[in-house]
Amino acid sequence: MDTKAFKRSLNQSQKYHRKGFGHDEDVSGAMKSEYQSDLIQYIRDHDYTLTQGDVTIHLAEAFGFCWGVERAVAMAYETRQQFPTERIWITNEIIHNPSVNQHLRDMKVGFIEVRDGQKDFSVVDQGDVVILPAFGASVPEMQLLNDRGCTIVDTTCPWVSKVWNTVEKHKKGNHTSIIHGKYNHEETIATSSFARTYLIVLNLAEAQYVCDYILNGGDRQVFMEKFRLACSEGFDPDRDLDRVGIANQTTMLKGETEQIGKLFERTMMKKYGPIDLNQHFLSFNTICDATQERQDAMFDLVEKNLDLMVVIGGFNSSNTTHLQEIATERGIPSYHIDSGDRIGPGNQVEHKPLHRALETQVNWLPDGPLTIGVTSGASTPDKVVATIIEQIFAIKTLAGVN
Repeated sequence: MDTKAFKRSLNQSQKYHRKGFGHDEDVSGAMKSEYQSDLIQYIRDHDYTLTQGDVTIHLAEAFGFCWGVERAVAMAYETRQQFPTERIWITNEIIHNPSVNQHLRDMKVGFIEVRDGQKDFSVVDQGDVVILPAFGASVPEMQLLNDRGCTIVDTTCPWVSKVWNTVEKHKKGNHTSIIHGKYNHEETIATSSFARTYLIVLNLAEAQYVCDYILNGGDRQVFMEKFRLACSEGFDPDRDLDRVGIANQTTMLKGETEQIGKLFERTMMKKYGPIDLNQHFLSFNTICDATQERQDAMFDLVEKNLDLMVVIGGFNSSNTTHLQEIATERGIPSYHIDSGDRIGPGNQVEHKPLHRALETQVNWLPDGPLTIGVTSGASTPDKVVATIIEQIFAIKTLAGVN
């Protein structure tokens, strides 16, 4: 399928909307009320630090809603205003935040359910309105909705679209797209649908495995078993790793994406030489600015003398998980929670340790003075962050805790 031609055709359709509907003022008021916080603005205005009693909070200097997320949520709100009586669906969570998605449910926006590993689009009728989330939708999904005559509201983040354009360039030059990401993440599924040939690598270790195969060969059957869920149909490592291009899921760790790109560049240069390198390797900068800013701010934050770290965001939020990694790798006790509902009763918290299931920690805020770092993923509203900070202060002022 010519995905570029399909997208061009979709862009020209009167039932496809990539911009808002002119309800900016009404939507802005609703979002400010539901998601912004005077407390968080106060902390911003006071050098990102707040002390009450013996607790000092250091807030990361870049955190929470990014421009792409705010744009997607605003467009979803505008869609309900524009289509007050129509049935509205969204192909997945608008962003990875439970409170934001619940607001949309309260606005009678339906979420496409997953049954037996597949999205059930049978509920979508001709003429329904369907929102594509911030991390995009796959080409087959967009084609299905277009063929069904749906009105499509596309909130895909421009940074994600930039990656899709990069993959199109790979395809034009017959390069296999090496995608740094999680093979089952919605964004990576969407990105890979634009590729002709692709291989998804989760981390630097998997990238090294692929590069070793490029240079030295290996057991094809073992290779295919390792990447059986993370490659295009009919992928052959003995044929399809001759020309490669680098792409990424925009929420991955910036430093690791850069390392993977340099690793493949060195590998192709070693195999084909510097003169022919450009025929066998392509790389474009597709690292999201907002992701980079939040990670850089987290690196600065963990340099402070912190007793513990609170990372706030959806448990299925990739960019939030990577923020938690930064603290965990430095040995700072880290608590990943998605909302204030995870705290209490008493001095306990239900949190998700890195790569583990939810756990409950009793007496998570120790006695005595505390210095706590706080950050949040790009899908987390300021109001959620404020609620959690207020709960921390409340726990520490209770008798018997200090």
